[in-house]
Amino acid sequence: MKYIFVAGAPGSKWSSVIKNIYYSADIDRSDFTHARTYYHDASGHLDLMHLGSYFDPGMEFGDWFNCINEYSQEECEQEFDRPFSGRGIRIIRSHVFAHHIDFLRRNWPDCPIILVHRADDACLGWWVRCGHFDITYPDYSAYYKNLRVMAERIDRQNGDISMAWRNLPGMEPANSHELCDLLGIACPTDTSYKQIYEYHDVSVKVLGAPDAK
Repeated sequence: MKYIFVAGAPGSKWSSVIKNIYYSADIDRSDFTHARTYYHDASGHLDLMHLGSYFDPGMEFGDWFNCINEYSQEECEQEFDRPFSGRGIRIIRSHVFAHHIDFLRRNWPDCPIILVHRADDACLGWWVRCGHFDITYPDYSAYYKNLRVMAERIDRQNGDISMAWRNLPGMEPANSHELCDLLGIACPTDTSYKQIYEYHDVSVKVLGAPDAK
């Protein structure tokens, strides 16, 4: 397993889901730089919530991922690997993966896909509260343009995630430690990295999860 793919709409709280597995000893964190961080206080206190590489049209990586299915497996992996220089499993996250779940499953059958879902209006509201187009990393301005376009893209992404959720087999962990077990990776040694999904109004499903350790 070289990659863990993550699909979730803006405002789905997918960054918190990723953050709580990012510090596993099995994850390649060489994509971390201070320029690839963003703090926000939407929860009531200032937290580091965006860290590591994001892939999407108009962002630092994955500019062509809206049509990723038109590229070869080799070309995709070259782009997946661009932010990384270390060892371990690489987390590859893109909002537009929502539209290409079958492509990911077909080309990387041994790599799990994490689906993160919240209701459309909850996503839009949370994204606005987190900073909307003032978010410094990643850059949402080029592809998502304005609030009307953002709302439309959230609706479409959540629609395709919901369809995959209903139609594809997978498992739904209750918290980040269960997610690590499903992925077959070690839990972060810092016990503060535990997220109970129900408490955070977020749903998580893993497609193609390997056997738990």
